[in-house]
Amino acid sequence: MFKKTALKAAFKFWQKGNFTVVFWDGEEAQYGEGTPAFKIVFKKEPEITGIKQDLILTLGEAYMHGVIDFEGSMDAIISTMFRNSSENAAKDFHFAALLKDFKEEDGQTERENIHRHYDLGNDFFSLWLDKTMSYSCAYFAQDGDDLAQAQQQKIDHSLKKLNLKAGEHLLDIGCGWGWLAIRAAQLYRVHATGITLSREQYEGANKRIRELGLQELVDIRLANYMDMDEKQEQFDKIVSIGMFEHVGKKYLPLYLAKVNHLLKEQGLFLLHSIMGEREAPTNSWMRTYIFPGGYVPTLRETVQLFPDFSFKLLHLESLRRHYAKTLDLWYENFSKCQEPIGKKYGEEFVRMWGLYLQGCAAAFRTGNIDVYQCLLSKGTNNELPMTAAYIYQK
Repeated sequence: MFKKTALKAAFKFWQKGNFTVVFWDGEEAQYGEGTPAFKIVFKKEPEITGIKQDLILTLGEAYMHGVIDFEGSMDAIISTMFRNSSENAAKDFHFAALLKDFKEEDGQTERENIHRHYDLGNDFFSLWLDKTMSYSCAYFAQDGDDLAQAQQQKIDHSLKKLNLKAGEHLLDIGCGWGWLAIRAAQLYRVHATGITLSREQYEGANKRIRELGLQELVDIRLANYMDMDEKQEQFDKIVSIGMFEHVGKKYLPLYLAKVNHLLKEQGLFLLHSIMGEREAPTNSWMRTYIFPGGYVPTLRETVQLFPDFSFKLLHLESLRRHYAKTLDLWYENFSKCQEPIGKKYGEEFVRMWGLYLQGCAAAFRTGNIDVYQCLLSKGTNNELPMTAAYIYQK
């Protein structure tokens, strides 16, 4: 009885949205007003340790463990979750203290967090990603584009924004499996340096580079961006796709300061990041099981930092619908290989990752989170084309 009472009390705090809960003994309870948009079904009675004060964490774990299932629209479920999450006010930062704190403690923590997610293995990610091994939002020029084509288009679209010229030096912070750096060298004959904290990505990227004979143009390092020495090397252009979300709220200014130090005057920086509508902690289930240490910033808290580091915003583009479609295709691929994944990692892992991919797709589709590409210059750059047409020309 205590378990049900505790759960009912928790569900009552979700006052925005309409849904039904079916408990393990058959009792149904409706929350909100109007026609329920989805149903939470308890397949069995949860353990007492499975009921936590945080309802999002409780439900995410219960789904992983096979205690509950959802019926109805995943979009409605994720939308309800976001509408009922708490907000968190922004805090002031002190740069020197942040740098000391990062170097003493959080540098190692960041490496461990990246390892937990990205070092699941190249074999795992290659089962359901496309041939470029791109683990970020694709770009669908046409509705019928397949995943590999759309990922190639995302890379090309991103590189076009940087207006690359032969002989320039490009830095890719959080380079993944290195395809953007490889593509930049192939198309523009630039020298591309990529950095990652994932050993699996580092080894996979360098294997590709050797196979393509690009060792003289592409350099992939297993390194932390904060350890790069701006006195030893400067870059004409910098790109960072899907990295900003791993920095953590208090280190956003530190990250932008480091980019500023590494970028030449009037150089271009392309920041590609998932961003939320309102400042709030990353939901507890995602933080616990998928992206430990992650924080999804908002557009407004990011943009307000730009002037502090001499960044001028030149172009801003939302790719929200592109990411929803990307995640749908990832889940479709993931679903086809659940058996080998389950044999290696277990059924709970399969359910956990399935919920992550479906939930994120729904979050983008419903507009609770977005993904933006911000093209910035360090200081004033008057050398770019007068319009953004160069980005979209074939």
